[in-house]
Amino acid sequence: MPAWCDPLGLALGVALDRLIADPQSAAHPVAVFGRVAAKVEKSLYADKKAHGVAHVAICVGGATALGVLAQRVPRARTVVTAVATWAVLGGTTLAREGEYMADALEGHHLEGDDLEGDDLEGDGRKGDGRKGDGLERARARLPHLCGRDPSHLEAKELARATVESLAENTSDAVVAPLFWGAVAGVPGLLAYRAINTLDAMVGHRSPRYERFGWAAARLDDVANYVPARLTGLLTVLTGPDPGRALAVLRRDGHRHPSPNAGRCEAAFAGALGVTLGGTNVYQGRTEHRPTMGDGPEPDVKDIRRAVRLTRAVSLAAAGAAVLTAWALRNRRK
Repeated sequence: MPAWCDPLGLALGVALDRLIADPQSAAHPVAVFGRVAAKVEKSLYADKKAHGVAHVAICVGGATALGVLAQRVPRARTVVTAVATWAVLGGTTLAREGEYMADALEGHHLEGDDLEGDDLEGDGRKGDGRKGDGLERARARLPHLCGRDPSHLEAKELARATVESLAENTSDAVVAPLFWGAVAGVPGLLAYRAINTLDAMVGHRSPRYERFGWAAARLDDVANYVPARLTGLLTVLTGPDPGRALAVLRRDGHRHPSPNAGRCEAAFAGALGVTLGGTNVYQGRTEHRPTMGDGPEPDVKDIRRAVRLTRAVSLAAAGAAVLTAWALRNRRK
C-alpha cells in the first residue's frame, strides 16, 4: 500500500474546499496546469493518435511526478495533502453553480408572471417589466457546467442540462478525486485532475481532436470507471428514494453513450423521480441520448433538489475517502 495516504490531510482539504471553494484566479493550480498543457499541445499537435498519447504522457506524467516529490517533503505530508485535495476538488463550486442556475430560472418564472409592474401574487411587490433576463443569465451560465449549446434552450431544457451536469460532475469533481486521493495519495490526486482536465480540453469529439484527443478521452474513461459506480452507489444510499434509485441505476445505467456518466445520471434520475436524457446539441453536433428514469422531465424546482443530493453524495464520499485512507495507512503499519 502507498505510504502517502493521509486521512487528516484529505479531511482538511475537504474542509478547505467547503470554506474557500475554487477562487477565480489565473494562479489556481488547475488553471496553471491548463496553460502548460495548452503549450505542450501547441508544440506536439498533429492529427494523429500517437501525438495525443505523447501529450497525455507528458502532462499526466509530469503532474504525477510532481505529486510524488511533493508528498516526500519532510514532515509536511498532511499540509501537502490538504492543499492538493483543495486544489483538485470542485464540490462547493459545483453546488454553487447549480444554485446560480436555480436562482436565474426561478427569477425567469417570476418575470414570466410580471405584467409591466403589476402586483405579483397580491403581495405588493412590483415588477420592473423586464422579460427573460433570468433565462438569458441561465443560458450564459450553463457553459460553466457543461459543453452543451445553451443559445436556444428554454427553462425546462436548461433545468435538465443542469441536473444532468450536477449528476455527472459530482463524480468528476468530488468522488473521483477523493477516491484517487484515498488510494494513491497526492500523486493520485494530481494525476486524476490532470487526466480530467485534459479530457475537458482535448477529449471531446471535433475535427481537431478526433484523433489527437483519443488518448485523453480513453484515459479519463479508465480513471472514472470505479468512481462513477461509487457515485451511483452513494446516490442510492443518500438519496430520498433508495429503492427507486437502485432500480433505475441497474436498469438504465448502461444506456448512456459514456461508460461512466450513465451510472451517475441514472442514479440521480431514480433518486429524484425524474427522467433524464434526450436530445442535446454540442457546438452544432446533435446527439439523441436514451432516456433514464420513469418520472417527468426535470423542472426548475428539481435543480435545488439535485444540489442537495450532490452535497449529500459529496459528504458521504468525503467520509468514505477519509476512512479508506485511514484503513490503508494502518494496514501498512
